[in-house]
Amino acid sequence: MRDAGRIAAEALLRVGEAVKPGVTTAELDRVAKEYIIHCGAAPTFLNYNGFPGNICVSVNEEVIHGIPSKKRVLRDGDLVSVDLGATYKGYVGDTAASFAAGKLSEAVQRLSDTTKAALDAAIAVAVPGARVGDIGAAVQSLCEARGYSLVREYSGHGVGKALHEDPSVSNMGTAGRGVKLRAGMTIAIEPMVNAGRAAVRVLPDGWTVVTKDAACSAHFEHTVAIMPEGAVILTRAEGD
Repeated sequence: MRDAGRIAAEALLRVGEAVKPGVTTAELDRVAKEYIIHCGAAPTFLNYNGFPGNICVSVNEEVIHGIPSKKRVLRDGDLVSVDLGATYKGYVGDTAASFAAGKLSEAVQRLSDTTKAALDAAIAVAVPGARVGDIGAAVQSLCEARGYSLVREYSGHGVGKALHEDPSVSNMGTAGRGVKLRAGMTIAIEPMVNAGRAAVRVLPDGWTVVTKDAACSAHFEHTVAIMPEGAVILTRAEGD
């Protein structure tokens, strides 16, 4: 799991470095694919339930599951959310982050920073004996206090030999409720935060999820292991 997570993290780092105005989302897909394969792993997302890309690239009002395309050219000020997975020796590392193409507006930068802070807050409470509801409550309280809304239809999840395993890890919840976290569990925590309303819809391509009000959305994710001393982030690049 640690090796899979490291490969995923390093692939995401390289994709983030490639996010610039004028670059296509297909080029970002290529960068990730080549690095993951170079490491002896496989892109987890390719053909997962029929998904046609190696990674998901979601821009601005696109929340998750954006399909990479040669026709989608990044523009200055775009917020680019990249979600990817690497499967190594039968185990999966799953991670995501939102990157700036050029310079973000102050409002979009604040949204991105809040989403990252929500992920950090959720990881801090993911200790043995805590509940899944503690994670959701940490994300929800921070984001809603800053005036943002949370996507309800999609959530974090268990991850290990498969990309999506039990338990579901919602970004909303009540502290002290839900599945108890135990040492040895590996979960993906992934806040999806909207600048506007919570409502989303799926585009006709059957994959891309967008905000109904066309407001911007940000997405950050880490795969973590619940250890006796607390949550250990597995999706870290070497030396990070």
